[in-house]
Amino acid sequence: MIDTFGQNFEIRDIPLSIKSYKKRVESFLADNDLRLEDVDYYAGVFMLGDEDVLLGCGGLKRNIIKCIAVSEELRDTGMGAKLISHLYLKAVSNGENNVRVFTKPKNEGIFSSLSFRLLASCGNAVLMESGEGLKDYCNYLSSLRKDGYNGCIIMNANPFTLGHRYLIKQAAKQVDNLYIIVVKEDRSVFSYRERELMIRRGVEDLDNVTVCKGSDYQISDTTFPTYFLKELSDASTSQITIDLNLFSNHIAPALNIKRRFAGSEPEDKLTCRYNELMSQILPMNGIEFTEIKRKEDNGIVISASKLRNHLYNFEFQKALALSYPFTGVSLLSFLATHSIRTELDTTPKPGLVDKKDNGAHTDMDYSLMARSIEKMQPFFYNLALYGYDNTVLSENDIRSVGLQAEKAMFDATKGVNTYKGALFSMGMVLTCAANVYKQYGKIEKDTLRTKIKETAAKFTQPQSTHGAKVLAENKVKGALSSAIEGYPFLFNECFEFIEQRKEEEFFCQKLLLFIMTELEDTNIYYRKGEQRAKQVKQEAKELLENFSVEKLEAMNRMFIAEHISPGGSADMLSLSLFIYAVTQR
Repeated sequence: MIDTFGQNFEIRDIPLSIKSYKKRVESFLADNDLRLEDVDYYAGVFMLGDEDVLLGCGGLKRNIIKCIAVSEELRDTGMGAKLISHLYLKAVSNGENNVRVFTKPKNEGIFSSLSFRLLASCGNAVLMESGEGLKDYCNYLSSLRKDGYNGCIIMNANPFTLGHRYLIKQAAKQVDNLYIIVVKEDRSVFSYRERELMIRRGVEDLDNVTVCKGSDYQISDTTFPTYFLKELSDASTSQITIDLNLFSNHIAPALNIKRRFAGSEPEDKLTCRYNELMSQILPMNGIEFTEIKRKEDNGIVISASKLRNHLYNFEFQKALALSYPFTGVSLLSFLATHSIRTELDTTPKPGLVDKKDNGAHTDMDYSLMARSIEKMQPFFYNLALYGYDNTVLSENDIRSVGLQAEKAMFDATKGVNTYKGALFSMGMVLTCAANVYKQYGKIEKDTLRTKIKETAAKFTQPQSTHGAKVLAENKVKGALSSAIEGYPFLFNECFEFIEQRKEEEFFCQKLLLFIMTELEDTNIYYRKGEQRAKQVKQEAKELLENFSVEKLEAMNRMFIAEHISPGGSADMLSLSLFIYAVTQR
């Protein structure tokens, strides 16, 4: 994208992926007391035909103009306005109608001349926007306002814990009406959609609590980008001040807020600083601030970060113990995704895509696999939510969500089948696990297996897949047959293997080999036939009995050469990790 102005200057895209360009931009911004931040698009001002001398630059992050600087000799020429107009039009062409800017006060006049309005300011920064976004959001909040002494909590809930529930209950006792505004920015482990629903379900029994939709005007990439980086800096203080001024002058009046609450923060320096500035700034604007001591469990503060660490370690029961019941839906869907991602990250593996190579695949790599997992995750949540909210599980309903997930996968991979098998097996088991959890408040091994058998029996075998062709030509069990039997190998032999060897080095590789020794992997049958499939089982057995990384890498080289990929075993590795995690107490 090139804009030419007069006979002397042009504005051109700057490819920050090229180190030399990025270094030049960073140096130019540093000379102007700025630093380069995360942007989706960046442009520079150059002399016409001269690519070497940078005279100005600025970027876009979605609908936010940032990192604007113009050389001193061009500041009185209107070039700053031209650069801003260029970025504004770029944002509009991307479908953004409400463009914002976080800039220095000296630039306010330039943006005002381009119809930007001031939203909030502090000593060294101003926030402005071009549309009616804040006005529209405040009108929405005003529609929820109730008479009385009103309080507010702005909450991320990543995810919603017993600590969040405690904070809300304590705050609700101290006001007539309590409003919860959910952080909208999707920069957390759990999506905005999940977090909002967790909070809504978590407070539905509290009569004086209202959950409000989030916006870009509180703790967002617009007002407080360093919150999502968890870095404490001078920029953080400016952003917090802007964020609190927005709240005091716009959000609070819309809801008639007289008191704001927050939980104490003993560990996170940035959140601690946010609380400190709330205690200083809010009272100056007629709003009380109350910090409520965090809820503890056996002397340990309950925190979302501790809960997430349990999940990363597959400690479902420990995570669940810190959660409000409905949060379990999100914990289950997270573990489903995390199990598949763990299999992908396991490196090295024989014939499979990992961080080191593409295995026996020429049409997929690590980034493609990771991208498809990311696209499937919302549908895993849909399946978990469906299982939780419905007593009777319908084949048509489960299949419908599965087909939507499959479409998202194919859209992300441009038609490459990365996880179709895992979608069926993990989707089925996840739905059943959420259903069992809702009915019993826990997930017992035998109860889950019974639910899987009962649900799988409702499905019919698809006829157009590679697996169906293998089943027609060989006496082997396919994915559906294994599910109808309740995955006996996973629930018995794999469980025993995990229990005995989970602390060993290269545990996931060894579990994969163990699965390969027993599973009739239709991927291998389809590619290489019955005889080679049986040989692979024996080779996996021998390697497991005398394991070394060197031998595993040699097997990988052999599988690559022979175009062998134990994809079915990889799916069962993910599934066994998930089932073991959710059923252990």
